[in-house]
Amino acid sequence: MKLSIKEEAHAYSSELIALRREFHEYPELGFREYKTSKTIYDYLKALKADSVRNVSKTGVVGQLKGHKGYGKTVMLRVPMDGMPILEQTGLSFQSKNTGVMHAGGKDAQMAVALVVTKMLKRHRDEFAGTFEVLFQPNEEFGGAADMIADHVLEDPVPDHALAMHFTSMLDVGDIGLSSGVVLANVEQFTVKVSGDAGTTYMPHKSQDTILGAARIVDAMQLMETRFLDPFTRVSVMFGRINGGTAGNITAGEVVMEGTIRYLGRNQKDMAQLIEQRFRQIINEVCSTMGLRSEVQFVRWIGSMRNDPLTTERLYQCARLTGWTAEHVVEHRSLMAEDFSEFAERVPSVLTFFGINNPDKGCVFPNNHARYNLDEDVMVDAAEYFFRSVLELLNEEPLYS
Repeated sequence: MKLSIKEEAHAYSSELIALRREFHEYPELGFREYKTSKTIYDYLKALKADSVRNVSKTGVVGQLKGHKGYGKTVMLRVPMDGMPILEQTGLSFQSKNTGVMHAGGKDAQMAVALVVTKMLKRHRDEFAGTFEVLFQPNEEFGGAADMIADHVLEDPVPDHALAMHFTSMLDVGDIGLSSGVVLANVEQFTVKVSGDAGTTYMPHKSQDTILGAARIVDAMQLMETRFLDPFTRVSVMFGRINGGTAGNITAGEVVMEGTIRYLGRNQKDMAQLIEQRFRQIINEVCSTMGLRSEVQFVRWIGSMRNDPLTTERLYQCARLTGWTAEHVVEHRSLMAEDFSEFAERVPSVLTFFGINNPDKGCVFPNNHARYNLDEDVMVDAAEYFFRSVLELLNEEPLYS
């Protein structure tokens, strides 16, 4: 008796968990994902995918061609790299690479992608075109650009690109699926404030760069409420401040580093306005205090925009998987994801899966040393992407 798609996805539950835990136990930093890459490569080879190749150092790309002939190409992109975090979950499969952790669900993403590929391999008689699964290294530091430079969007050119994210910002049972901008544009900055150092018993004979830095941090909060439309979601955060050599010496230099995140359609105009206001605040503070400043901006990751037409088609796949209308939620965040590099070139959708579950202790945010996810969510994610790939490859949905 032929299994339903839901039954088939559930049949892979144990394999999903085993794969996820293997990846979780051996996380690797960007462009060092050697064991991860080999595990993925060997899995796809064992499946007898039509094509498996390494690209961009440790990346892996696999292809399955449908038996119904030529057609569209749908790409599922999955990141591979861990983060420099000392894991504190106490899980039986806790990271064995001390100081490196999968603290954002990439272990689960890789497991889901491999199982989706296996499911599609069994059903290749039912679709035309090509399914491409792309495992990307170094997502934390923009590895998508490296893969694009290595021609992963050529031969074949994808008609659609899909990606996923497991987040504790949504409860288990919810799926985030929204059209338009869903993730932030991120600018990184470094500000150096300098002046004449001196002794703290004669502060009037020197320029206090630490006080100047403090005033800049405080004044920068005006960016969100006075210098920009308050309906524009903007976050200016200083993550690192370093200055001074001793407690009794006025610091001659302070270096501040941080990020500016915002959601917006017109990224170029918004970026120019934010940088203008940012520099204006720093110049005015430094001018008042007799300080000098240097500002360096790095435009890091662009906003992630979900293609409206593709999103609408995936919404139907979410409903077929079992998410009712009240659990398919509008979700946007100031986090960033370099999948946006693909989305700038290919109609794309990033789907969010809720993993917040207090009963299982899955409550910590991404990048937290105690982050964990509800593994039951992976089954629904696998079914959803299986349905989504078939929906996009075929003119009409095959399953209801």
